[in-house]
Amino acid sequence: MSSALSRHPRFAGPKGPVVLAILDGVGKGAGDEADAVALARTPTLHRLSAPEVSTLLRAHGRAVGLPSDEDMGNSEVGHNALGSGKIHAQGAMLIGRALASGAIFESAAWQKVLERGQRGAVHFLGLLSDGNVHSHIDHLEALMTAAAKAGCRRLYLHALLDGRDVPPTSALTYVDRVERFLAELSAGGVTAKIASGGGRMVITMDRYEADWPMVARGWQTHVHGDGRRFPDTRTAVLTLRDEAPGITDQNLPPFVIADAAGPVAPIADGDAVVLWNFRGDRAVEISRAFDDDTLTTFDRGRRPDVFFAGMMEYDGDLHLPRSYLVEPPTIERTMGELLAATGVTQLAISETQKYGHVTYFWNGNKSGMFDPATETYVEIPSDNVPFDQRPWMKAAEITDRLIAELRTGRHRFVRVNYANGDMVGHTGSMQATILAVESVDLQLARLARAVEELHGILIVTADHGNADEMFQRDKAGAVAREAHTGIPLQKTSHTLNPVPFVIFDPAGGTTSSAAYELDRSRCEGAGLANVASTCLELLGYLPPEELLPSLLRFR
Repeated sequence: MSSALSRHPRFAGPKGPVVLAILDGVGKGAGDEADAVALARTPTLHRLSAPEVSTLLRAHGRAVGLPSDEDMGNSEVGHNALGSGKIHAQGAMLIGRALASGAIFESAAWQKVLERGQRGAVHFLGLLSDGNVHSHIDHLEALMTAAAKAGCRRLYLHALLDGRDVPPTSALTYVDRVERFLAELSAGGVTAKIASGGGRMVITMDRYEADWPMVARGWQTHVHGDGRRFPDTRTAVLTLRDEAPGITDQNLPPFVIADAAGPVAPIADGDAVVLWNFRGDRAVEISRAFDDDTLTTFDRGRRPDVFFAGMMEYDGDLHLPRSYLVEPPTIERTMGELLAATGVTQLAISETQKYGHVTYFWNGNKSGMFDPATETYVEIPSDNVPFDQRPWMKAAEITDRLIAELRTGRHRFVRVNYANGDMVGHTGSMQATILAVESVDLQLARLARAVEELHGILIVTADHGNADEMFQRDKAGAVAREAHTGIPLQKTSHTLNPVPFVIFDPAGGTTSSAAYELDRSRCEGAGLANVASTCLELLGYLPPEELLPSLLRFR
């Protein structure tokens, strides 16, 4: 375990706990009609965000290890940066490098894919878009091209439709592109087809074991070829949209592509399956379905003998999947690990939808605790309903439990994630998202009072934006509208906006006589990775030199 932290020579920390509240998906937007955060009534956040104790942080692009500043942040990389205090090259960047160097094709896992594919079929399963949050269509095309060149003659695609990290009804853009690509492969003597599909929030891509029936539906669709049949994917998408006006791609039901002989490509004995998603949270469960001999969460029925490989190792502690193409980033000496080594008690709490973010991703993609004697993890079960129907989610229940835990006096450092801004923002409902943000603000007021009573410090930030931009924008930055009706075009993806960073220290941190203040020179251009050092200093410890610097200056 890492060496213990040294005490700060000029600041001992508060009498009470230091609490980091992560308002998931609550960025700082333009303040116009597209900005649900600005439209919401948030008196608590407004009151806490006095200029002398607040700033904005970068939460996208290179600031969180993504390839370019055109890449929106996400909860995975955001919590990696928050928890580690460092910037690590993340999935998309690692895969881009591995493809450019050819290292991905030299991996043992890829060689086994080719061995199977030269005798049987290779099935590629994943999210079909260029959202670059869970996957990228460029990676898929590179893998399929390489497989065809290596002599694999039957290549099949099981396409999960996005509409969440990309515009909500953009599926056919990617379907048409990949169909053209598959036609080019087929012209070279390869059978290359889409075999099945469905919306990402309906099949396959569950996370944190919130809805195993999603995975079961995906298994039946992709593996068994069981489901509603269509002659091609475009027909499937158009038909399913016609039957449910207003439905977005992420919610489209599963479908199977079939011809007169039946489904074109159920997964069979001797085949290879490649899950080309690179992000772990929504890849773990389907990986278990292929890899875990003891899985009992649903009846898999026929379980074909296949070689299964993920794009990356999705869980480093559970070693899922057993085989993968690209090594994930190595994240060591995270804030949680350093505090555990020092004997500092910690509490991590959220509801199911973000529980893994304040544990697994916070800890550098590690599932377990560093020290069970000093760490407490609390998961509040999420509602299993569309989140625009209950935009308050479990914010109140989280706060109830959090305040109860704080009053025990057992926890020195606390991290809590309120999922509402992100999960409801992804539904595209402006009304529901405004309510979601207001719900969090109400709970933030309760939390601030409790922290003040306990003589602690509350830090408020976010992992990325989402609720701050609910409508698409044109190239000039104006809200994009439907040509005939003038209705704003819905946006369900994350944003490139910065996120708030606020320190509430009622014992003195907001006065001119305080021991510290925000260092404005460090705040300029700062990002999420600066938060860990800041928290360590507020706890009364010196951050290790390898962490990005704190945002504080001590008087």
